[in-house]
Amino acid sequence: MGTVQVKIYHGYGHTHDLVLYGHVFKNKAVVRKQYTSRVWLNIIHLLRLFWVKPFPRARVRLYWKGGYINTLTEDDGFFKFEWQSQHEIKAGWHGVRVDYMDRKGNAVATGEGKIYVPHSTQYAFISDIDDTVMVSYSATKFRRLRELLIRNPRTRQQFAKVADWYQHLAIAQANVTTPNPFFYVSSSEWNLYNYLVEFFRYNKLPEGTFLLNQVKRWYELFRTGKTKHAGKLLRIARIMEVFPKQQFVLIGDNSQHDPDIYTSIATKYPKKIFAIYIRNVRPEKEAATRQTLATAEAAGIHTFLFTGSDEAREHGRTIGLIEA
Repeated sequence: MGTVQVKIYHGYGHTHDLVLYGHVFKNKAVVRKQYTSRVWLNIIHLLRLFWVKPFPRARVRLYWKGGYINTLTEDDGFFKFEWQSQHEIKAGWHGVRVDYMDRKGNAVATGEGKIYVPHSTQYAFISDIDDTVMVSYSATKFRRLRELLIRNPRTRQQFAKVADWYQHLAIAQANVTTPNPFFYVSSSEWNLYNYLVEFFRYNKLPEGTFLLNQVKRWYELFRTGKTKHAGKLLRIARIMEVFPKQQFVLIGDNSQHDPDIYTSIATKYPKKIFAIYIRNVRPEKEAATRQTLATAEAAGIHTFLFTGSDEAREHGRTIGLIEA
């Protein structure tokens, strides 16, 4: 069968509702150990991320606090665990292990991961990635693919001062030791998980949980970043259900459909949404974006269409989100 890999992504939740995602692949991904400006090496490394062989209907076992739970992977090798803990869980990061089990019940491959249980903070943040944090040209397929191919996670461009703004949001009405939780919801595929984690850490953006799109094979690379909008809406709604005590701030851009998705969520859960921030990367859509956001404002939610991250940070001060 070759080398099986169990890949775990950061999970989240609290004592009564814990969620963990992952994949089982029939081949083991090659981990990049160095970063270079050589375009051809960046292309090779990117292609390797999409050179995956999902393991469908594989039996996986999650170990948690002395017990375990079994489930099967889906057709694309994806698995999801959702459970309640029998023990009260302290806030912070908690280690977790998932094994791939063969038909005889033997553990053949193991994956190690972490689950984040936030403190009882007032706010939680849900942010898009492409053209909100990272310059991606999402609206143009060729330019988006070109950025992916010729750059690596450390040479990708972030928007000016976005890390500074996000670091202030992380401690909004909180502090460094008990930061607000961040969730990064994107149309990018799970193939790019390590790529995105490296970009966020290298640029000193807040550690968070990523919720990405269905894994793609190498021959689907030209379709990267394309997903149905309903999927993003459902992922955001699910996060909000898991954390009933927090108010949410939604951050996105107007390159595609964030204003519509966020306004739809805001009208459905008006008491759960504190503010919506939209980066104006498509000036020709500014009027339409303002019109869409007006619906959320009518529901009593703060909205702000901005170009620079420093503008958004200042707006956060005016509404009491960020302390002066």
